Amino acid sequence: MKNQESQNRFTPKMQKKLAVLFFLVLLAFTGLSVRLALINRDNGEQYKKQVLSQQQYDSITIPFKRGDIIDCKGTKLAVSEKVYNIVLDAKQLTAKAEYLEPTMKALHSIFGLDEAPIRAFLKENPTSQYNVLKKQLTYDEISPFVELQNDPEQGAYVKGIWFEEEYRRTYPNGNLASDAIGFTGRDNIGSYGMEEFYNDTLNGINGRQYGYLNDESTLERTTKAAIDGNTIVSTIDANIQSIVEKYLKKFNEEHKNAARDGNGAVNTACIMMRVNTGEILAMANYPNFDLNDTKNPHPLLGSILLDKEGKPTEEIITEETLKTIDDETLYANLNALWKNYCISSSYEPGSVAKPFTVAAGLESGRLTGNETYFCNGSLWYGGHEIHCHNRLGDGLLTVKQAVEKSCNVALMQMGDAIGKNIFLQFQNAFNFGLKTNIDLAGETRNDTLVYNSQTMGEAELATSTFGQGFNATMIQMICGFCSLINGGNYYEPHIVSKIVSPDGVTVRNIEPRILKQTISPSTSDKIIDYCNGVVIEGTGKTARPAGYAIGGKTGTAEMVPRNKRNYLVSFMGYAPADHPEIAIYVIVDRPNAPLQDDAKFATGIVRNILTEVLPYMNYFMTEELSEKEETELEESGIYDSILHKAEEETPAEGDADKTKEKRQDGAGNGDDKESVEVIKPGEGGQELSEEEKKLKEMELSLIDKIKGYAVDPETGYLVEPGTGVLIDPNTGAAVDGASFENE
Repeated sequence: MKNQESQNRFTPKMQKKLAVLFFLVLLAFTGLSVRLALINRDNGEQYKKQVLSQQQYDSITIPFKRGDIIDCKGTKLAVSEKVYNIVLDAKQLTAKAEYLEPTMKALHSIFGLDEAPIRAFLKENPTSQYNVLKKQLTYDEISPFVELQNDPEQGAYVKGIWFEEEYRRTYPNGNLASDAIGFTGRDNIGSYGMEEFYNDTLNGINGRQYGYLNDESTLERTTKAAIDGNTIVSTIDANIQSIVEKYLKKFNEEHKNAARDGNGAVNTACIMMRVNTGEILAMANYPNFDLNDTKNPHPLLGSILLDKEGKPTEEIITEETLKTIDDETLYANLNALWKNYCISSSYEPGSVAKPFTVAAGLESGRLTGNETYFCNGSLWYGGHEIHCHNRLGDGLLTVKQAVEKSCNVALMQMGDAIGKNIFLQFQNAFNFGLKTNIDLAGETRNDTLVYNSQTMGEAELATSTFGQGFNATMIQMICGFCSLINGGNYYEPHIVSKIVSPDGVTVRNIEPRILKQTISPSTSDKIIDYCNGVVIEGTGKTARPAGYAIGGKTGTAEMVPRNKRNYLVSFMGYAPADHPEIAIYVIVDRPNAPLQDDAKFATGIVRNILTEVLPYMNYFMTEELSEKEETELEESGIYDSILHKAEEETPAEGDADKTKEKRQDGAGNGDDKESVEVIKPGEGGQELSEEEKKLKEMELSLIDKIKGYAVDPETGYLVEPGTGVLIDPNTGAAVDGASFENE
């Protein structure tokens, strides 16, 4: 027992050894503490920055994908594709000397980057961890470098380069529907068109990937996924849009530099829409621009040069102009190019406004449709002599004939019957001066460019009846016109029909919306009848596409100042004629021609467009084709597979000649400036009533008036007494730019 206790005793020798060991351990800890204190004093901030910088490096933004824009049949109009930026981490690259040369060699050989500026940057910013060397490369472009980095042997010393993901907005069809689509900048903010109007819908929310050190100093990551933007489905049909743009461009090519230097017209534009829903099928302007290269100035060639404030000059933009103008002036002109003429520019609409005047008279009860009017070429209102386009006079006209022949004098007399207050009431009902609220950015407000009860006098009412003196936009005109021909329903126009989430779920359907009832169905039926007559018998003959019956109204608006011989010509039409479903509106602003006031500049474009669009939309031909039309269609190749001739109805005996006379060959032989036609009262030997005697006297006075005109020996035109204005004897139109209004 004593021996066992002796063996377990803590001997002095052992105690000494333990004390020495404790002292050594204490000494070691003391030395380590001193060393840590020295490191913290001398290098603590450096290590702190390294840890923080590592955390920053591992916190990465995950970009969202902006939603697509597609047409009504799924064609992609705007998409976002993933691209990559080359980012230089100078701190990592300079961490070891052996990293520099292999990395520089790889950057030069794969991406073609100049080494000199990179080396200079490394020297000046050795601690930088973010410097973009090249932007928006595709994966195919960066994949060789990525493969090199992942190679354990060849890429072992390629360091300090990483790739930042982002999305680039691209437009697969280039110029197509550029004004309606709009574009975006690098910051995913839309400019103009659908891109701007639906910017918040198309944009999503960025995600983020976080890197951090846990309690065990292990790097961990957590990811908050990005939320992509929604896709919008447009009502535009890319095929119809392409047809429209083709013929606007063709018009420019055929007329540029014809009477003056520059484009075929200052502006040429077209809107097509569904009459009974307000859906936009096509919306185009010329000139347009490439959505993938919006700052390319080439589309400006041939346009009028604007100054820095955006005001037109007398100069036409040429290649030499683009070399000399400053950036501020260039951007003023580009901004004008990017604007959508169809919604942002207003103008005096001219005679396309006449159906609106007639509708106001019929709907208000101030007109019955049975009235007749006598036109001797002009009327006096408010101290002004206001002329008809036919200065020789159209003679006696019914309401329908007044619309067909586009008689200003008859319309002014209708304005007398309607009165100022009712006229202004219907102007408001048709939305003139008000925004249509179409879902596109940039629609102008023109409430100050229409008359009100304080500003409209006798002369203003007279000229407003035929579309002069007040301003409208294209979208205002076609929306109001659709209400005239669809039974009176005013639809809010829209260019987007649906919003779809990234996973394909419909978020919202944008249904047709009726805002108001402008006229009754019975009035609408009369307007359709009158406008059908414009194409059959009147000024719109050359708008009719081969094989189809359409209706519409021509327009020729004299621009301010009135003595400059500048005109905006137009045609507003619809198809089919008996039950309108598709509306089309074409304007040609100051056509490049010696005489601009000819609606055939617009009707020709309409005819070309509808000749292709109607069969594409599965509307079958209903009218007999002339031999000339058949030949044209066969040569064009448009109807190689779908040429259809409607079954011919045998005309009643005695009607064959009338049918032949009324048939339009659609080849431009009709004249949009009608010749003088006088209805003769009392024919057939019947005794004349007092009213008929009065009309007979007016007719004879009109004939005497024409006989009193001298003939210009050089041109063969009639010379108007007192003014010297030259008059075309076949159409009665002034041919030297005389104003419709003489003071």
